[in-house]
Amino acid sequence: MLHLYNTLSRSMEPFKPLNDDKVKYYACGPTVYNHAQIWNLCCYIFDDIVIRSLEFLGYSVDALMNLTDIDDKTIRDSQKEHKTLREFTQIYTDLFFQDLAKLWIKSFTRHKPISELVPEMIAMTQKLIDKKHAYVSDDGSVYFDIKSFKNYGNLAHLDMKGMKAGARVKQDEYEKESVADFALWKGYDKADGANYWEAKFQTQDGEKILKGRPGWHIECSACNMWWHGEQIDIHMGWIDLIFPHHQNEIAQTEWITWKKFCNYWMHTGHLLVDGKKMGKSLGNFYFLHDLEEKYPDKKPLLYRAFRMMCLQNRYRENFNFTFDRLEGAMSTISSLDNTLKRIKSYTPRNTKVRREFRDVIQESMGVFVEALENDIDTVNALASVFDFITRVNRDIDDLSLTTKEVSSVIEILKSWDMVMGVMDWNLLNEAVIPAEITTLAEERMEAKKNKDFARADAIRKQIEDAGYTLIDTKEGFTLEKK
Repeated sequence: MLHLYNTLSRSMEPFKPLNDDKVKYYACGPTVYNHAQIWNLCCYIFDDIVIRSLEFLGYSVDALMNLTDIDDKTIRDSQKEHKTLREFTQIYTDLFFQDLAKLWIKSFTRHKPISELVPEMIAMTQKLIDKKHAYVSDDGSVYFDIKSFKNYGNLAHLDMKGMKAGARVKQDEYEKESVADFALWKGYDKADGANYWEAKFQTQDGEKILKGRPGWHIECSACNMWWHGEQIDIHMGWIDLIFPHHQNEIAQTEWITWKKFCNYWMHTGHLLVDGKKMGKSLGNFYFLHDLEEKYPDKKPLLYRAFRMMCLQNRYRENFNFTFDRLEGAMSTISSLDNTLKRIKSYTPRNTKVRREFRDVIQESMGVFVEALENDIDTVNALASVFDFITRVNRDIDDLSLTTKEVSSVIEILKSWDMVMGVMDWNLLNEAVIPAEITTLAEERMEAKKNKDFARADAIRKQIEDAGYTLIDTKEGFTLEKK
């Protein structure tokens, strides 16, 4: 049975969806004002892996991610670029989806720009005013009264005793020490320029038309309500979102619905670069295009290696990025590719399945599933994959792998790759090698037999210059298109 670590209870809990095996999943998406930095992308890979794992374990997942295109940063930077908010955020939305595609992040059902949900956010704010959990301030903003929500602070384990009476915070992002009423609707500021909406709110003092825009925290509550309804199963995000963002989501939603908003809160750890917090001032702040520039000839390998690094890390543990680690993941991916190439070129000698091999298949699958059921433990799941691949390579070396076993190997690896998303299955497709290249490879074998190693090396270089890779095997050689 699947168990997940729940941030709310700070403990492992058995996973029981609200509706049989159907899972309502939500993840906080990016603020589309710049390229997604590598920690954003790590978080979204972890989302992708969790969703894939749930589906591998038999659940049907409806996964939603918001796109924050209205906030302090998008408004500020769009004006610096002399673009409309929509024009500016669309540029970075497109770049974000390009990064997702490169990293094989494909499991979300829907992405929703929150600029399309302004009416829903206004409606939720009105309900909170009606229930006397929100109030209009002198500057035309609407604030949530956190003292009206008795469980405020439970997710973040806050001590509310030190809160100052009447304290408010208007900015979208703030520190844990700023425990205060937060803005649901932000009154217009001249720095917002043309980026504002007009909302009608019914208050105790009559109707008020407030010029401004939604606050950051209300967007995810509205997005969930729009797509998933009043309750969800899993909410995932970066650990720094626990407070204030996720804590505020709970307060807003639960005071409207009178129901528990989310049953399982999952959070990823911090990103470190070479053991230090990532920051521009330290020169260790990276986007995906920075990595592409460092490895211009290895981009497809780079993308899969980046995923592999995430798989080699528990999602809720701190993640330490180093280039040595990235290059190690590249080597790991190359070894997986080499196994697929060996399987493709291998010629079995018989067809039956050996009992001991059947036992290995069953045991390996059992270990893989058990690891995923332990809070999506990809580290131990990967260990079982590598142990299995070691056994497969040994059987290829011994020429003991049979026809049916080859099929079973491909089937189980494809099954596991539903979670991993790192294997290049095109390597199993037949590639047409020109006859003249095959002839050269045969001439090279003859030169080696005659110990004419200078000739053999010259032929290898000729083959490589033509765009092919020659690999020596116990059976002779294989040829691959580069």
